[in-house]
Amino acid sequence: MASSKIIANKPHALIIPFPLQGHIKTMLKLAKLLHSRGFHITFVNSEFNHNRFLHSRGPNSMDGLPGFQFETIPDSLPPSDLENTQHIPALCEAVMNKFFQPFLDLVVRIQENGSSRGDVPPLTCIIADGFCSTFTVKAAREVELPVVIFFTMCAAAVMGFKHFVALKEKGITPLKDESYQTNGYLDSTADWIPGMMKGIRLKDLPSLFRTTDPDDLLFTFTMECAENAVKATAVGFETFDALEKDVLAVFPSIFPPAYTIGPLQFHLNQGTHSLDSIGYNLWKEDTDCLQWLDSFEPDSVVYVNFGSVTIMSQQQLIEFGMGLASSKHPFLWIIRRDLVIGDSAILPPEFFEQTKERSRIALWCPQEEVLNHPSIGGFLTHSGWGSTMESLSAGVPMLCWPFFADQPTNCRYTCDKWGVGMEIDNNVKRDEVEKLVRELMEGEKGKEMRNKAMEWKKLAEEATSPNGSSTLNLEKMINEVLLPKN
Repeated sequence: MASSKIIANKPHALIIPFPLQGHIKTMLKLAKLLHSRGFHITFVNSEFNHNRFLHSRGPNSMDGLPGFQFETIPDSLPPSDLENTQHIPALCEAVMNKFFQPFLDLVVRIQENGSSRGDVPPLTCIIADGFCSTFTVKAAREVELPVVIFFTMCAAAVMGFKHFVALKEKGITPLKDESYQTNGYLDSTADWIPGMMKGIRLKDLPSLFRTTDPDDLLFTFTMECAENAVKATAVGFETFDALEKDVLAVFPSIFPPAYTIGPLQFHLNQGTHSLDSIGYNLWKEDTDCLQWLDSFEPDSVVYVNFGSVTIMSQQQLIEFGMGLASSKHPFLWIIRRDLVIGDSAILPPEFFEQTKERSRIALWCPQEEVLNHPSIGGFLTHSGWGSTMESLSAGVPMLCWPFFADQPTNCRYTCDKWGVGMEIDNNVKRDEVEKLVRELMEGEKGKEMRNKAMEWKKLAEEATSPNGSSTLNLEKMINEVLLPKN
């Protein structure tokens, strides 16, 4: 009788990520962190991604553990290859228009079963990815539960998305025609957006407003996500106060209470966890690359990974490859099966001839372990927020080649605000890649960036220390929003 009363009093958070690799990883970390603070967790994947986990991690990998269960909802998309990322516009359209009812049905079912079964406490709160606000805020209202919209992005990018409505009202978007992408129009400053860094340009804002279509799906979807987030009980961020103090100072006038609690991994590092067996990756990881890295000197290897969504042309792949080859530095390069548009990734024979003693190519890897390996001296990245935060947390400087969405914002802040990166031109050329890799690994600028990255790592560690800002914010978010009010 006593144990069932304890279970009934246990807080129960339902957590749902946007169904992409980087979002799932961050939200799973948050789930593990709350589990370690005494929460029962229900983690909701799309059926497609649930099957991808089973495919990559084994048939029992999603069985859950005490106090941690997995559930699924359909994504209403046609079947596709378990090794590839789903079509992003179709995924966004499904999230916007098809997720509400299955999600609400799941919440109601858990509520009813939780009340009648002794081992699952009733739901007490919902935590939803920033790109799931279009259906979760409405569902939370229907069942009268608090909802935290948690952004797996930096606060500056969220501020950019929040001002998509203003971009439309000012006539900045839609673009008059395609020439506006290249004629200097996007170099105009957007200093009118509150809290953003000095000199921020239109091209530094999340890229999805760069469309000529007034009904563009991705623009509409992300604009609605930002607008819905304002209706949540609270918002949370995978960032920390010292990193984004200017933009965070403006949040109280626009958003509900905001809690910056990152880097999440630093919280998790501080204890042993019963959930270590729950993995983050939708692809099988090449863990042998860590042994390969052992044979290199400290700070000597370039790590190259363009994330889970970036795609490039065959020619861009070759330019990156030959630039890395000419740099003469060793490198570990992650090349997903679906990295190259409509084709398999094929590098020329001379690439392999020039790099055979100092290169390794893998389909996927445990990125945080790689970034924290002593031999890694720099990271060539697409500037996704997960990768940016992991690089800062490891004290590793970056070469940035942003692809879309929030990545241009992350890139601009990384290079010009935080002083830990250099940007590679979108029209990638091997000579520029060679030059920037050499500067990163050998030059004075590279040395400055490495020192700066170590300073940010130290500040991130301070933020997640017992009395640090992120630790205190986490406690506040739990006590003020997530714990049931008696």
